[in-house]
Amino acid sequence: MEPFKPDDTSAKALMANGSQAFNDHLASKIQAGLGRPLPQMEVRVKNLSVSADVVVGQHEDGRELPTLTHTIKTAALKLSSSKHVVHKTIVRNFSGVFEPGTITLVLGQPSSGKSSLMKVLSGRFPQEKRVAVEGEITYNGVQQHELGSRLPQFVSYVDQHDVHFPTLTVKETLEFAHAFTGGELLRRGEELLTKGSVDENLEALKTVQTLFQHYPDIVIEQLGLQNCQNTIIGNGMLRGVSGGERKRVTTGEMEFGMKYMTLMDEISTGLDSATAFDIITTQRSIAKTLGKTVVISLLQPSPEIFELFDNVLILNAGEVMYHGPRDQALPYFESLGFHCPPHRDTADFLLDLGTNQQTKYQDTLPAGMTKHPRWPAEFGQIFQESRIYHDTLVRLEEPFRQELKENVKTHMDSMPEFHQSFQENTLTIFKRQMMIMLRNVAFIRGRGFMVILIGLLYGSTFYQLKVTDAQVVMGVLFQAVLFLGLGQAAQIPTYCDARPIFYKQRGSNFLRTTAYVLANSVSQIPWAVAETIVFGSLVYWMCGLKSSVKAFVIFEILLLLTILAFAAWFFFLAAISPNLHIAKPLSMVSVLFFVVFAGFVVPKSEMPGYFIWIYWIDPIAWCLRGIAVNQYRSDEFDVCVYGGVDYCSTYQMKMGEYFLSLYDVPSAKSWVWLGMVFLLVTYVVFLVFGVLVLEYKRYESPEHITLTAENTEPVATDDYALATTPTSGRKTPATGNDNVALNVRATTKKFEPVVIAFQDLWYSVPDPHNPKESLTLLKGISGYAMPGSITALMGSTGAGKTTLMDVIAGRKTGGTIQGKILLNGYEASDLAIRRCTGYCEQMDIHSDASTIREALVFSAFLRQDSSVPASQKYDSVEECLELLDLQSVADEIVRGSPTERMKRLTIGVELAADPKVLFLDEPTSGLDARSAKLIMDGVRKVADTGRTIVCTIHQPSTEVFLLFDKLLLLKRGGQTVYFGDLGKRAQTMVDYFEAIPGVTPLREGYNPATWMLECIGAGVSHMHDNPVDFVEVFNSSEMKQEMDAHLASEGVTVPVPGSTELVFAKKRAANSWHK
Repeated sequence: MEPFKPDDTSAKALMANGSQAFNDHLASKIQAGLGRPLPQMEVRVKNLSVSADVVVGQHEDGRELPTLTHTIKTAALKLSSSKHVVHKTIVRNFSGVFEPGTITLVLGQPSSGKSSLMKVLSGRFPQEKRVAVEGEITYNGVQQHELGSRLPQFVSYVDQHDVHFPTLTVKETLEFAHAFTGGELLRRGEELLTKGSVDENLEALKTVQTLFQHYPDIVIEQLGLQNCQNTIIGNGMLRGVSGGERKRVTTGEMEFGMKYMTLMDEISTGLDSATAFDIITTQRSIAKTLGKTVVISLLQPSPEIFELFDNVLILNAGEVMYHGPRDQALPYFESLGFHCPPHRDTADFLLDLGTNQQTKYQDTLPAGMTKHPRWPAEFGQIFQESRIYHDTLVRLEEPFRQELKENVKTHMDSMPEFHQSFQENTLTIFKRQMMIMLRNVAFIRGRGFMVILIGLLYGSTFYQLKVTDAQVVMGVLFQAVLFLGLGQAAQIPTYCDARPIFYKQRGSNFLRTTAYVLANSVSQIPWAVAETIVFGSLVYWMCGLKSSVKAFVIFEILLLLTILAFAAWFFFLAAISPNLHIAKPLSMVSVLFFVVFAGFVVPKSEMPGYFIWIYWIDPIAWCLRGIAVNQYRSDEFDVCVYGGVDYCSTYQMKMGEYFLSLYDVPSAKSWVWLGMVFLLVTYVVFLVFGVLVLEYKRYESPEHITLTAENTEPVATDDYALATTPTSGRKTPATGNDNVALNVRATTKKFEPVVIAFQDLWYSVPDPHNPKESLTLLKGISGYAMPGSITALMGSTGAGKTTLMDVIAGRKTGGTIQGKILLNGYEASDLAIRRCTGYCEQMDIHSDASTIREALVFSAFLRQDSSVPASQKYDSVEECLELLDLQSVADEIVRGSPTERMKRLTIGVELAADPKVLFLDEPTSGLDARSAKLIMDGVRKVADTGRTIVCTIHQPSTEVFLLFDKLLLLKRGGQTVYFGDLGKRAQTMVDYFEAIPGVTPLREGYNPATWMLECIGAGVSHMHDNPVDFVEVFNSSEMKQEMDAHLASEGVTVPVPGSTELVFAKKRAANSWHK
């Protein structure tokens, strides 16, 4: 490895020799300036237990739907003294040491307690009355409660959920994270880098300054985000970066601040295996070189990633089945009578222990054991009697090293809670909020159009009204206040969407709650002023209100304060509500009270005495009072005689006072200023309420789902088996048998298989930086997918896998597409592709109030042709439920379903449309190895019904990878490097690449999916870059000739004589009556 040469011109230059060289240089320079090793943190945990009291519902079938009756009954159950409460253990009696300079892997099935443990260690676990956390956690000997709110400055936590502002770019997101946490790096550097020689101190300070200057770009280089750094992040409704890139942004956001310990929860979701390997390698380098303590939980670690870790922690149902050195894990479980098969990934083997899948690993029992441990609790008990656990207990009692104690005095005691001052924090958040609001172009245009339109409507309808027509005047004033004030309710969804991001960043001490609320509120003032001026001017002057600059300015000020007061009120409602579904009804109820008790619909004198207090706290009433007094008590109307009527003699009051009295409005001019003061106070009070709620109340976890009595018992999951792939003739048994029987539901309906082919596909889009130029994303891609087979689309990040699938599936609405897409040899129309295919997106978006069966029925009736009998549609729904093993949960609601079930539901919704071709985008993303196998088992069964399946996948385990029949492998730039059969145990593909000069042969036990990606230069470190031109090699290979020959055959790109083209007469499958 070449020595690092400092060059502060760019992050690319700093990272030119890789992360390891950069970290070595950084560590050596800073340690020389410190005169000692870099600050480190050792975390010790003693007897940690996490548990919760859960209300258990009492019902027979275990499938209570959220009806009105059920909701009332559940609420009564929670309030009753006789409610049935179960004490559920989340983590049981965990003791362990996380040492500096080590990297630990956390493995576990869903609901095993991985995330809870990491949140407890990072201080992010929600503190509630029903949740109990027992045990002792120390950081370099300091108790967790002593560090208190300063803990996030030492320990970073990367959440498994990707929550970001969708309209910010990747680089902007990282730059804001750096701004929130990076300032202390320079300040403390100047204080601490004084222990070396003069030259060493200067070099160290220069290194820190260079790091600070380029930190966001360095993180971008480390995570391989260079190509998308100027792309918005996006979300489910706004297209942005890919899921894998979004996951890397989540990881990168928490890299700032020079923390001593990093906890990362499921950071490889959506990443290809080579990229995941590079990122874990970088974390290992950071741990070893900078002395950081790193703990990472992964769902599907490949063997080569597994080997990067020093220690392994295995959790199952809250029980610690193993925590110790990685290289001792297999010997330990072999000593318990379990054997890992040669072709089984080690991590998958470890995850299957303690489940129904462990029987296939059971070997001869060692001496002294009478039976194999079966349940997680048994594994936990045996581990606590092991030598490894005993060594851990001894380690826990040892005194801390002297340098760790010095770290507490030198670095930890002086660490502030926030890196930025209050003013800096507020300014940074304000800058971000303005950037976000300015990019919400649709909202700005829509709101602006509505303000102008309604203003013109009011102004033209009540043009130059008569001031003596008090009912009309008061009505116009009331509607003006109502429109501007209550129009702020449109911001509630925005507030709710931003709340999880606030929780994450507040938990990481990026920002203060007061700074966040203040900056958010101040950022709305420019829009409030614009709305007030535009709408207020149109209404005031067109309606012919008092022609006075002073009166107009007072009118505008009162409207502005009303807007701000209601903006703060709706912000408070969004903060206090569990979700948007609660916030919206609450806002509507509050609107009802504000309108009714404003003093216009119901005059003050007619209000019941016990409700009169609402009138006096109603912002609309105060604003209406103020602008009414401002209008009628002006000099022009504050007279006895007006329009030939002597009001003083007739009504014993002046003209303005008389018309105000008709609506019980007090006539003293002081009400104008009192109204301003009240609205301003209301604005401040609601902001304070918002601060208090956000600071002390969290809705971070999914809403509480009441368990059923039957769910509190251990439930055995049916054994699953991986299906035989018919076209390759290979067998992948999940048990000892080679014969796997699939119980596929028999169907009598006709099914027409479809071959989908694509020839010489090119796809380009305008260059966002130079619209006159174009970017080519796909370059001459050809291939085909046969009925009854699964074709994998794989490649490095940015290779164009999802882009290719979107083009084939007709999902691209922009850009330029060239080439042919054919169905059964006939050129496909856009309508034919849409009608005969299903597309499962990576994000699982469903109506969470429906049941699983209802979701499938809804899809079947809307997307199957209206000529299909209803009974056949119901049969197809039952077939989908059986194919995807959803029968047992078919009548349970979607809300609260685990990720793996949501994935199956996503596939089922598309399958219910009875497609002939099914496209799947990352069906195993976000799943552990076992759940991924279950999903792909279901996909295999779907293919066996004769459907054509095309699937993108990033990091399959060896077992899942072998389920595919064909592989289309792309390299960066959208070019084909392989298309053909995988062969038995992927041997055809392996033989092809190993025959290429310069390719490293596949090592024993290595995942072939990871190996092939490394061969073609995938990943983010560029250490796998190969000089071989794999595109040229493929184009001149026999594999390419075979593909071309098959493409030219009948039924692929040439119609079979006598066959008919797929033609659909209607755009929609269901008629209007059905819809």
